[in-house]
Amino acid sequence: MRVLLVEDDEMIGQSLKQALGANGWSVDWVKEGLLAQSAMADGGYACVLLDLGLPKRDGIEVLRKARSVGDHTPVLVLTARDGIDERITGLDVGADDYLVKPYEFRELLARMRAVIRRRDGSAHSVIGGADVQLDLTTREVLVQGERSQLSAREFALLHALLERPGAILSRDQLESRIYGWGEEVSSNAVDVLIHGMRRKLGADTIRNVRGLGWRIAASGPMPAAATTTAPAGSTP
Repeated sequence: MRVLLVEDDEMIGQSLKQALGANGWSVDWVKEGLLAQSAMADGGYACVLLDLGLPKRDGIEVLRKARSVGDHTPVLVLTARDGIDERITGLDVGADDYLVKPYEFRELLARMRAVIRRRDGSAHSVIGGADVQLDLTTREVLVQGERSQLSAREFALLHALLERPGAILSRDQLESRIYGWGEEVSSNAVDVLIHGMRRKLGADTIRNVRGLGWRIAASGPMPAAATTTAPAGSTP
């Protein structure tokens, strides 16, 4: 899934981008507030990691502007501003969570998963229906109760489709969720991913709507057992 990283410190930004990439995230990194505002307006992010002390426009103003125009993308503030007044301001302006530097990377990943689950309207780490579920914690797909591991791009594609079951997503919409800025995308990249996913999920699970895109049919609710979260020691 794509994440927008807004961080002006070169060392912190580079380190975070590498670590997130190694954990399957596609990262777009900007270093100042006006570019952050423009990137958020373009949309397509699972969440935003927002520093506050930014050149050109402070992070609080970036966040205030995004919320004022109805942008509901989850925003996790990452900042050295640790005063209670700063935390209250950040949350009141519209941050979904607030993490003070320095922090443990594992905690950051857990908080990212949490704000994305809340955006999806679920307190659980599994989304989907009775036929196909996606475990956001272990990055596994469950088909009729059988688990299979997914690559980072397979996970991002399936997450995009399961967020809106029944909705048709175009090639451009899927590419925007899977690939970050500067990544070269071949003309048949989505087709290749979907071909591989059909082998794991079943040929009729992801359906092509000619000339429009792809969709996963809406299905019944998940069985109760599927909504349990993964064990504490599971891979992020």
